[in-house]
Amino acid sequence: MSADPRRLAHRLGYAGLAPLVLGCALIWLIAEPDPHAFVSLALSAYAGLVIAFLGGIHWGLSFARGLPGRLPLAWGVLAVSLGWLGVLMSPYAGLALHGGVFIACYAVDRRLYPQLGAAGWLTLRFRLTGVASLSCFLAAAGS
Repeated sequence: MSADPRRLAHRLGYAGLAPLVLGCALIWLIAEPDPHAFVSLALSAYAGLVIAFLGGIHWGLSFARGLPGRLPLAWGVLAVSLGWLGVLMSPYAGLALHGGVFIACYAVDRRLYPQLGAAGWLTLRFRLTGVASLSCFLAAAGS
């Protein structure tokens, strides 16, 4: 008997929040400059990767659904670019950008997921977005 893929996706989605929450906590707990800078960069890089993943979902769904329009593809590239830009910025600014991009990703998903046949994932996306963006905003404040 195989595991329910939706249940597995939920578990993996929540597990994917661990680096964001842990990184945020460490930013506030570590006072030494070198480890603090490392944690800030690691958290920013992870957030940027997750944002790239969220943008890539639009490409995958678009190809699976027969390319319903240009917007999902354009958004996928823009999300990756914004995630990368956040990594290049100083941590306090980049993490704040990442927090905002997580929210923008959700807003775009609310509009496009129904067209791409993925509306059933919006509740999970909302929950993950809340924790991810809050972690980035709090980490930015502590950077």
